[in-house]
Amino acid sequence: MYLTPEEERMMAGESGPTLQKAMEILVALGDIYEADRLIPIKSAQIAGVSYKTMGDAGLEWISDLEGKVQVPSILNPAGMDLERWQEMGVSAEFAEKQQEIIEAYGSLGIGVQCTCTPYYLQSFSATYGDHLAWSESSAVSYANSVIGARTNREGGPSALCAALVGKTANYGYHLDENRIPELMISVDCELDASDYAVLGYIAGKAAGKRVPLFKMRSTPHRDQLKALGAAMAASGAVALYHVEGVTPETCRKDFEPPAEQLTIEKSQIDEVYETVSGDGITECDSAAVGCPHCSPEELEDVAAKLEGKVVDNNVWIFTSREVAVSNPKIVESIERSGAKVLCDTCMVVSPATDKFSHMAVNSGKAYAYLPGMCKVAATIANIEKCMEKGGGAHSD
Repeated sequence: MYLTPEEERMMAGESGPTLQKAMEILVALGDIYEADRLIPIKSAQIAGVSYKTMGDAGLEWISDLEGKVQVPSILNPAGMDLERWQEMGVSAEFAEKQQEIIEAYGSLGIGVQCTCTPYYLQSFSATYGDHLAWSESSAVSYANSVIGARTNREGGPSALCAALVGKTANYGYHLDENRIPELMISVDCELDASDYAVLGYIAGKAAGKRVPLFKMRSTPHRDQLKALGAAMAASGAVALYHVEGVTPETCRKDFEPPAEQLTIEKSQIDEVYETVSGDGITECDSAAVGCPHCSPEELEDVAAKLEGKVVDNNVWIFTSREVAVSNPKIVESIERSGAKVLCDTCMVVSPATDKFSHMAVNSGKAYAYLPGMCKVAATIANIEKCMEKGGGAHSD
């Protein structure tokens, strides 16, 4: 792989041990995937933030790094709401370690907004054709597919290295030839808003790592595309998809129809609604919405569904702190019901989820991840049914 003279000097350690190690990791990845060079990136989004998944070894590694990131960089969700962790039932010991992780990242110049939806942040934009180094699976899918930017599904360490150097290896979805659809999926029904998460769960299992092209009767908006991509990234490993006439690359390029074709029918979607993932032998004892984090429009929808109602069980609504702070009246409306609007975290990466046995969710991503990562069974439903099934929502 070609390196510029400046990159060669960093590789030789002339800019210090942290940048030397970062270069070694980026070059090793480039060699594995036969990249020709490093390319500049516009931003980085770094996973590996929750103490639940990182542990002491991860904290020690980050704490030993020195220097500052070269591009705007932010974090994936942490293991708790950084301000309301006690309300979640998180221990003081966990909270202390989690704060140390956030501070270690902050010392490197990384923004401590902890969100899986960086594209909602006003200070963190990405546009068509931008090269990025993002690591959260649903954010990668959204960037590649809905925005038309270019990023591989980076690991937390490789995204951090890219942020420190300001570059990433030129392979995978940074290249035109790897963005061509490989599987045509026809959706033979009209879809409700909640159906996109289930569709993604089904399609991800079928697609695996391939790039699907969807042909739909319905026209999804950005939140529905977010739900579709997040579910495919979790049930499969889809990091890029196209929707005919909707996503930007299908509007700018003529793709040849993929040879392999698949049809998904309404009956398949309905079947997932009736199926519990994990060992769900009990009734739902909790509900969560916001995996990925809620947009302002999704918060407004939750508020409308809870208007005049009270919830008896734990109901968590997850969003970024910036979105919550920008929409205080909507947050207040939701919390009048007894539900909590939480920031910086989500049900999948927080140890607070472990106290539940069966959670109602509106997310295909959470439906796929909760049994394995949290040992919590999951039922997928629309927002209103989540509030009823998991939260015991009823009229005030």
